[in-house]
Amino acid sequence: MTEVLLRARNVTRRFGGLVAVDGVSLELRRGTVHAVIGTNGAGKSTLINILSGELGASSGSVELRGTDITRWSQPRRARAGIGRSYQRTTIYPVFTVLENCRLAAQARHQRPWAWWTDAAACRVCAPAAHDAVARVGLADLHNRAAGTLSHGQRRQLEIAMCLATGPEVLLLDEPLAGMGAEETERMLALLNELKSGHAIALIEHDMDAVFRIADRITVMVNGAVLASDTPQAVKANAEVQAAYLGTAE
Repeated sequence: MTEVLLRARNVTRRFGGLVAVDGVSLELRRGTVHAVIGTNGAGKSTLINILSGELGASSGSVELRGTDITRWSQPRRARAGIGRSYQRTTIYPVFTVLENCRLAAQARHQRPWAWWTDAAACRVCAPAAHDAVARVGLADLHNRAAGTLSHGQRRQLEIAMCLATGPEVLLLDEPLAGMGAEETERMLALLNELKSGHAIALIEHDMDAVFRIADRITVMVNGAVLASDTPQAVKANAEVQAAYLGTAE
């Protein structure tokens, strides 16, 4: 079995009388893509927000490499190795591709005492940014303003910004949204390459892509886990077919 990097145990999140996430447990293992699927409102993004530290859990716990991080802030979790992307792109459009990645690296390797030095000269952040840009296939565009990139390239840049922080866990919220067929293929190839060194949680509505890339799938309905298994077992699950994938013939 591969190493468990991030684990949620019976995580619940309530908003008043609404239970958005209801006793969810899952494990994210190095070398695997763990997809979380479900209809809109199933609680998927809320779960990712809890794992990343943007929302606190009402009950339950979150562990990173065996350490309880339930009460850690989002910045502390990010510095400890959890990277996050969002449904909507969060790049700095007027900055170059490389500058976006360098800013992300600086968030991990902060140097408040060196405020007078050129950030581009940082011996940690600059190489991390260059490496991240190259890994996602944007090296030829490193000096391009981020706002001029195509939609697919912007999604690649977001992942590069995650990688620049040196994460072991990647929490990706709909990275394929709005992509054409060619862009989707590039993103799937990138995720397949990245998973060897990371544990990846993937929220995605493109079921063809999910069943191609995922090693394990968790299906959420009304905030709770309906099924969590291999793609083959999930596809054959009668409850999943009725609730989400469509009734089998």
